[in-house]
Amino acid sequence: MRNGVFRGVWPGNCPIIAHVLIFALDTSSPSGSLAVLRDDKLIGTVSTCTGEIHSSRVFRQLDFLLRELSLKLDEFDLFAVTVGPGSFTGLRVGLAAVKGWSEVYRKPIAAVSSLEAVAAQARSPASMLVPVLDARRGQVYFATYQRSAAEPDELSLEGDERVGTAAEMWETIEAARGNRECVIVTPVPELLSKKSSLSETNRGGAAAIRMEPASDVLAPYVARVGRRRAEQGRLADSLTLDANYVRRSDAELHWKAPAGS
Repeated sequence: MRNGVFRGVWPGNCPIIAHVLIFALDTSSPSGSLAVLRDDKLIGTVSTCTGEIHSSRVFRQLDFLLRELSLKLDEFDLFAVTVGPGSFTGLRVGLAAVKGWSEVYRKPIAAVSSLEAVAAQARSPASMLVPVLDARRGQVYFATYQRSAAEPDELSLEGDERVGTAAEMWETIEAARGNRECVIVTPVPELLSKKSSLSETNRGGAAAIRMEPASDVLAPYVARVGRRRAEQGRLADSLTLDANYVRRSDAELHWKAPAGS
């Protein structure tokens, strides 16, 4: 770090405290995005929704963003990246890139869940947040986060990130929420519209479930969550960074053991 808080080789358990330049990358979704934050201020972002694969466009977008901001990769103090759930191929592209930069420039990595980057967009003060993403095949990725009363920006994952149908998601919410106020945060509200009546109804005295739209441009939120990780010393490096796919790949699902095995 340029003013002396963070210098030289990163010692894995040393938190980043202040004045940090962050590069964030999300390749978990079809759109994907890149963002640059100086402390908490977003100074640049790029996102495109196209059929072009991440491996052929992300480095072109990176070059454009760095030139616009007159920055170089070795100037960043922290790399933040989505680790899933999301596209298998996309995640591998993002993780491979960030692992390489971390190794070359000897900088730490903040590993951020795609779902937490969605939950971080919630405007509601509700204590229970349920981020939801499209998992294709008639399913959604979802998770339950508890918001800290003392630190509203601090979210704690309850249980595991999951994949299932929208009906299974609603059942999970009903079983977990008790009397808590619950907000679903999602860039794909249309996938959940069939059960929208639940968001307008109190059941058993519980607070209503509401729904908030979210952006699918995740990189700015990945950067902000990543900064909190850095402040807490919860960082990774090129060896420890790994994906959380949640669901098995198509190759695993369709693989058949050889006859007689």
